[in-house]
Amino acid sequence: MGEHRLMPGKMTAYDTDIHVPLVITGPGIPVGLIVDQIVENIDLHSTFAELGGAAPSRAATGRSLAPLWRGQRMDDWRLVALIEHRGPHREAMDPDLPRPRSGNPPSYEALRTTTSLYVEYVGGDREYHDLTTDPHELHNTFSSLTAEKAASVHAALEALKTCRDPGACRAAERGNGDVGAR
Repeated sequence: MGEHRLMPGKMTAYDTDIHVPLVITGPGIPVGLIVDQIVENIDLHSTFAELGGAAPSRAATGRSLAPLWRGQRMDDWRLVALIEHRGPHREAMDPDLPRPRSGNPPSYEALRTTTSLYVEYVGGDREYHDLTTDPHELHNTFSSLTAEKAASVHAALEALKTCRDPGACRAAERGNGDVGAR
């Protein structure tokens, strides 16, 4: 509430809107375990399928979270997450219509790593935040990126936006190894 001079809302790509803790409890889940890997809603399908003894859909691009709470080493786990938003929402009858000043941005796709946030808005605006030096995402440093770095983060975002099968999506989630570096 109040971050980036916006009223309450959850539509931006900023950490305050997208970084949501996932709390899991149940048999076989260690009490107090904290896992720092990047997980997404797309992982819930595969997780529930595994817990129910079923195979996930072959088209599912998410992965089961169960190995993470079992302490299994997951060297091939994702390094980046795709964040997407379609907007702005302006229909008065829309139950999700945000209040004025609440963060009702134009459509965007974003790439989030543990150390960076890169956003491409419809219309051409771009944002890049180095979370190691700017953890509150207050300084857009996209204009200071080298042409090579700007092309690299754009290519990584395009790979995630366009992947359609689990293999391609897993490769895109691993990124090029330096997505967060300047």
